[in-house]
Amino acid sequence: MKKPANALKPHKSMNSNTLLLYITIVLFILLYAAGCLVYGDRGFTNLQTFLNLFRTNAGLICVACGITCVMLTGGIDISVGSLVALDCMLLAYGMSVWGLSAPVMILIVLAVGLVFGLVQGICVGYLQIQPFIVTMAGLFFARGMVSVISTEQLAITADVNQTFYDMASFRISLPFGGTVNRAGKVILPYIGIGVVIALVVLVLVFLMLRYTKFGRSLYAVGGNEQSAAMMGLDVKRTKLKAYVLCSLLCSIGGICYCMNTMMASTTQATGMEMDAISSAVIGGTLLTGGVGNVIGTLFGVLINGTISTIVLTNGKLASSWPNILTAVLLCFFIVLQSIFARLKEKNK
Repeated sequence: MKKPANALKPHKSMNSNTLLLYITIVLFILLYAAGCLVYGDRGFTNLQTFLNLFRTNAGLICVACGITCVMLTGGIDISVGSLVALDCMLLAYGMSVWGLSAPVMILIVLAVGLVFGLVQGICVGYLQIQPFIVTMAGLFFARGMVSVISTEQLAITADVNQTFYDMASFRISLPFGGTVNRAGKVILPYIGIGVVIALVVLVLVFLMLRYTKFGRSLYAVGGNEQSAAMMGLDVKRTKLKAYVLCSLLCSIGGICYCMNTMMASTTQATGMEMDAISSAVIGGTLLTGGVGNVIGTLFGVLINGTISTIVLTNGKLASSWPNILTAVLLCFFIVLQSIFARLKEKNK
């Protein structure tokens, strides 16, 4: 009696995509453990140091989640850093010069994100212009608009807007993991509102990608556009929605970023698009689309944040080392993705 054809193939308990995610998680654990071993006497083992990875990168987490959704379709968005800078300038200028309230300016920033994503989505999805060209134009436009609004560095203080200042200053203390300072007082670790917003965004995007029709459409379009169209999916509309969602999440990230920095300038968030893309790729998102998840992207952000924290804690290394190490990791994961893709093709 002959065995079925599929019985001749060994059962795979783990696919390459899951393996990439596990590699990312293990790498983060090893990096952070190394930091604790080497710089434990400088506070690296404190819970607050770990929470600071989320606090300082709350905006980047939101932006990286948005760019992951675009990359799943096989696209790219290099305008996200400039959009974040525009969001910060709008918030600072609107509250300090126009005298508008924080809730009104937040709504304006979110509306700008929606319109920005809508224009780019139409150009990519319906006009079928290359995403890199479209988003490069968006990068120049947003960065230029920052200078049009103001060329000065603007700070957001309590005198400018008490509501926004209180939101940014609000701390959610944790009842464990405290440290004792020199005065003998216990300092509890804390997170801010920006961290809560970023984690809510992460969970919502994860659920959207995993359990909704739109989430499955993003994977299908990135996997094979022709097959997706043959299945009845509206490829153009899916791409449009992906860019609208990305820009909306970038504006939410811009609000979180502004709450962390409490200022706006023409050079703000420069290179943030590269940080977001590298975080997504290190987290297992394929540049060709169809594969990826925001959990991996989160750990990609944490890896980049850990590298920066180690360099900052060392104090003797040049500030360029985080970029160098991130580039090395990026190349490593791109090579891994290529190897796994070829192995997958051979096993078909």
